[in-house]
Amino acid sequence: MRVRTTLVGATALLLTAALAAPAVAATGAHPTGEHPAGGHSHAATRKAVEAAVAAGVPGVTVTAKDGHGTWSTTAGVGDRRTGEPRSTADRYRVGSITKTFVATVLLQLEAEGRLSLDDTVEKWLPGVVHGHGHDGRHITVRQLLNHTSGIFDYTGDADFDRAVFTKDGFFRHRYDTLAPGELVSIAMKHEPYFAPGTSWKYSNTNYVLAGMVIEKVTGHSYATEIERRVIAPLRLRGTFLPGTRITVPRPSSRAYSKFLDPTGPVYDVTTLNPSLASSAGEMISDSADLDRFYSALLRGELLPPEQLKEMKTTVEATGIPNARYGLGLMDIRLTCGVHVWGHNGGIHGSTSTAMTTAAGDHSIAFNFNGDWAGDMQSVIDGEFC
Repeated sequence: MRVRTTLVGATALLLTAALAAPAVAATGAHPTGEHPAGGHSHAATRKAVEAAVAAGVPGVTVTAKDGHGTWSTTAGVGDRRTGEPRSTADRYRVGSITKTFVATVLLQLEAEGRLSLDDTVEKWLPGVVHGHGHDGRHITVRQLLNHTSGIFDYTGDADFDRAVFTKDGFFRHRYDTLAPGELVSIAMKHEPYFAPGTSWKYSNTNYVLAGMVIEKVTGHSYATEIERRVIAPLRLRGTFLPGTRITVPRPSSRAYSKFLDPTGPVYDVTTLNPSLASSAGEMISDSADLDRFYSALLRGELLPPEQLKEMKTTVEATGIPNARYGLGLMDIRLTCGVHVWGHNGGIHGSTSTAMTTAAGDHSIAFNFNGDWAGDMQSVIDGEFC
């Protein structure tokens, strides 16, 4: 999917690396797990969630966790036809949040001595990154993970855009299966954005290639390695890699899109074949699992200190205010000066964010089940500021 610099108007939103979008004010939310006296009241978070629904988001689900316990809330509906509310246990498509899981596995492999971040892409995927100026001999695994490779983003291809991000194209092709190599081949039809290491630009192709490297190094799919190395040890029971499965398992809500026409009709886009996102964004999860994952990651439970330091070594995320990008992990400086780490992502009808403090002791994860409205940044600011 084409990457946007905001989450609004984002049907073409496979994985965005940005956080902001416009917002307005209020409707009822449904809180659970209130903290005892002295705990975080989450009033500002709840207000921001209500504002997102007032701005047009069909529904929101949020879970935050800190030293006082776990707090969850929902607002709006999970099904516009029946009026069924969103659930705090909802599973949803997380889009680019998948990238942090992929990067974690590659860093584990580095810690095991099975690859180096400075290995070239050509070493592991000979002949794959080639054409129109692309050359895998001069691109490293590190540059894939921090988006300094210059490789063209396949979601920016005009034919792919028409087939996936327009209403007619989506409903015609929503169940097509696309292999990772096909996605990379689309990118190779275009010139790179810049010479490797000379700038920064978010490209979903980088993480399709990263998934292919995992398979070449281990002999197993990236999905198998994520399940074995991350999902199972952390007991993330709501998280999985669907492959070509078109549905989101219950509990879950419907997902809605306006296909980049904010004044147009709303379409149900819940079912789709997520192979169009591959290792750049196919994952399904829930808010509690995402809190657990990012907290464990930042606390050093998944990576040795050297690899966690590598992951948190950032470059300027050109064009994204107050953000720097590490290896599948973003460092966001909030309006109040607080730094949080995490990622966000989107895919048709679903926009999500997961953020945690540097110590992993305060986390939030949430999802909007619409891709054309709502202010995600205000929810994050409300929780941490």
